[in-house]
Amino acid sequence: MKSLYTEIQIEASKRKVWYALYQKQYWFNWNTFLWDRDPNQPFILNQEVTLAVRRSPQEEETVFQPLVQVLQPEICLGWRSEIPGFRNQSRFELQEIGIGRTKYIHHQEFSGWLTRVFLPFIQGDEKRGMERMAHELKEYVERRGSGSR
Repeated sequence: MKSLYTEIQIEASKRKVWYALYQKQYWFNWNTFLWDRDPNQPFILNQEVTLAVRRSPQEEETVFQPLVQVLQPEICLGWRSEIPGFRNQSRFELQEIGIGRTKYIHHQEFSGWLTRVFLPFIQGDEKRGMERMAHELKEYVERRGSGSR
C-alpha cells in the first residue's frame, strides 16, 4: 500500500477548521484542489458524494463519487473512491494542539494492482494538491478570525 501525507498547524479552533472542511458547498471560497459538484449532497456516513479534483492548474478536473466512511465531527472525515484495480482512501484529521490551535492532517492510501501504474503519474501533483489545500484551508480559516464558526 502506498500513501501520501501532509499536515499543517492552523491558528484556529478545531470547530472553525471542521466547519470550513465539512461545509463542502463553500469550498469554492478557498479550495483549488477539491470541488463540490453537488451542493445538495452533504457528507453523510455510508453515502456517496460527488466531488471533483484538480491536481494541478494545467489539468482538467476529474469528477469522482467517493463513499463517506468516517464522519466524526471536529475529529475526522474520510472517504473511499475506487475503480477496478485502484482504490484511494482519503482521511482528514483534526487534532487540538493548544487553545485555538489545530493540526490538520490529510492522509491518502492507495491500493490495488493498478496503483503501480497510476500512482507514478499522479503522485507528485497529488501531493502538491494536498499541500495546496492545506495552505488554502489555513489561510481561509485564519483570515476569518474570531467569528462564532
